[in-house]
Amino acid sequence: MAADVDFIRMFFEYLQAERGVSPHTLAAYEDDLRDYAQFLEGTGCDFAAVDHLVIRRFLGSLLDRGLSKRSAARKLACLRSFYKFLRRKGLVDSVPTAIVASPRLERRLPQFLEEDAVAEVLARPDRSTPVGMRDAAILELFYSTGMRLSELLALRPSDVDLTGETVKVTGKGSKQRIIPFGRKAGEALRGWMAVRPHMLGNIQNPGTVFISVRGKRMTPKGVNRLVNCYIGAVAQLQQRSPHILRHTFATHLVNRGADLQAVRELLGHESLSTTQIYTHVGIDRLKHVYAQAHPKGS
Repeated sequence: MAADVDFIRMFFEYLQAERGVSPHTLAAYEDDLRDYAQFLEGTGCDFAAVDHLVIRRFLGSLLDRGLSKRSAARKLACLRSFYKFLRRKGLVDSVPTAIVASPRLERRLPQFLEEDAVAEVLARPDRSTPVGMRDAAILELFYSTGMRLSELLALRPSDVDLTGETVKVTGKGSKQRIIPFGRKAGEALRGWMAVRPHMLGNIQNPGTVFISVRGKRMTPKGVNRLVNCYIGAVAQLQQRSPHILRHTFATHLVNRGADLQAVRELLGHESLSTTQIYTHVGIDRLKHVYAQAHPKGS
């Protein structure tokens, strides 16, 4: 329906211009709204004629198709943002998602690496080669700062203060924050920046800190593959993405007594409730220590 297409176009213009959402989020929202539009075609409704019962039927159809509750909840969150936008613009009379409850999710604890496993991962790159120095800098920076993959890929040399040992990253919603990094990460970054021009050769500088062997800006797929390889060599985890190093960064801070509010700021979380997942990881560790050390612990 023509009106529905216009609604989606305006919503995406708003997300890009005013919310500054990442390409990854835009792609996810595009998939969510495509699913929703296809469902509505079978009901005979358009976006403006939907009520909460239609939204509930849509969620039910997702679960019937075998989607997880987490995926269904994400699609509902997209629809909430979509209809709130349409309501602000006066394009719909109400927000049909307002009284629709999100599917109850199981609380999943994040996977992370133990401290000795991290040490093994960080020791694996061959630092006698430019590629190995680059890989070492990537791994050290992920673990030392807890930054997201998208934040690392967007880093420019001007964002890195090697003297002050801080890095400026641009997170979700184009919000910037300053994160300190440790001595070992600083050494790895200095080593990489010294050999980076050799990897570039005569190729035009893409402007980002990390580049591929062809001298181009690194892709999410390339960094994921790189991290997967190094983590997979030392740990048997279901997931071996850069996010594991982000979880590991936060878990190790909490386990060593870091203030949760400080961890939230370092991670760039909007809400403290998002960061609180790491307290559960810490409690599990305390229970393990208690069971091993206390005479009546087991």
